[in-house]
Amino acid sequence: MFFIGEKKLVVGCPNLGDVELFRELVSEAFERRWFTNNGELVQRLEAIISNYLGVSHCILVSNATIGLQIAAHELGLSGEVIVPAYTFVATPHSLLWQGIKPRFVDVDPATHLIDVNLIEQAITSKTTGILGVHLWGQPCHPEALQAIADRHNLKLFFDSAHAFACGNDGTKLGSYGECEVFSFHATKFFNTFEGGAITTNDDELALRIRRAINFGFSGLDNVTQLGTNGKMSEIHAAMGIACFKTIGEIIEVNHQHYLHYRKRLSGLSGIRFFNYDKTKDTNYQYVVIEIDSKLARITRDHLMEHLHNKHIYARRYFYPGCHRMAPYGTEAYGDKAIMPQTDLLCERTMLLPTGTGITEADVGRVCDEIEIALCNPAPPPLVHLTTQI
Repeated sequence: MFFIGEKKLVVGCPNLGDVELFRELVSEAFERRWFTNNGELVQRLEAIISNYLGVSHCILVSNATIGLQIAAHELGLSGEVIVPAYTFVATPHSLLWQGIKPRFVDVDPATHLIDVNLIEQAITSKTTGILGVHLWGQPCHPEALQAIADRHNLKLFFDSAHAFACGNDGTKLGSYGECEVFSFHATKFFNTFEGGAITTNDDELALRIRRAINFGFSGLDNVTQLGTNGKMSEIHAAMGIACFKTIGEIIEVNHQHYLHYRKRLSGLSGIRFFNYDKTKDTNYQYVVIEIDSKLARITRDHLMEHLHNKHIYARRYFYPGCHRMAPYGTEAYGDKAIMPQTDLLCERTMLLPTGTGITEADVGRVCDEIEIALCNPAPPPLVHLTTQI
């Protein structure tokens, strides 16, 4: 718990999983004195995830950003790759690090997902691939994207950072496109402290990725391709195994927090909840709302400042939009992308605290403060916050 004076700080905290199991696994790793380089715990977690997602291969990596870079490289992408503008900046960064230009496409304002109707008009002679993003854990129309990729002979892969344990019509995400890349960062509901995974059903691609995460080695002294250091350590894998043991409990806590927020806030004018498709499986790790300032009589940023001043750390995502961030929004980049729906979402969207680190009473307190702010016609002044969590 975090406290400021006598006031509890309400903030999303990392989920801990089975702490005792984690300690046992770490003790075993110490006894083996094998801490990295495809150790027993890494292999065990890869097998757990492969079986859970129903995929042929799971390759654990040090983080999802390096996973996306490796995937783009091993898919042989170049030139331009289609990517939604409304995503975390790591998505386009991973392409640009490989010398690939992200070609931004606007999103559907109802789903926050890439607008499939805009993709084909963004394809040029330089386009080699599509990088879809399963935002907030919901599938980003993988079948429709695959059809477009097939028509234009493009590679398709997915940033699935938000989507571990999520499903599409009964099939767990992880097996779509050429490969999918998951994040297991501490902020994710399932975490390995820091880490990620690349999943695929392509045997040859999996082999190249395994070589790539270990400097390109194929055997003890034989380097057969370009590689980097993208491996996951045993300590991180131990956290993943411990967290996986409680994954159902964590999802249920997230679900109950989501339902509690909806029950308390759905009737307030100016608040729109992001609606999860009930026909899809989701992890409920994000409670996403949009603030319509004309109806709510308060802007998203004023509401956020009000909550922060009450020691409640809500977040705005993905402000101000990748297409407006450096280097993409600069003159040097040379591509002034116009993304009206992304801009609107960046002005309206807010994520509320959730996870096992907060209680039902904490959710109630967040709702109380939102009601107070929306019932006050005079928004509070914007205050610069120096406290960082």
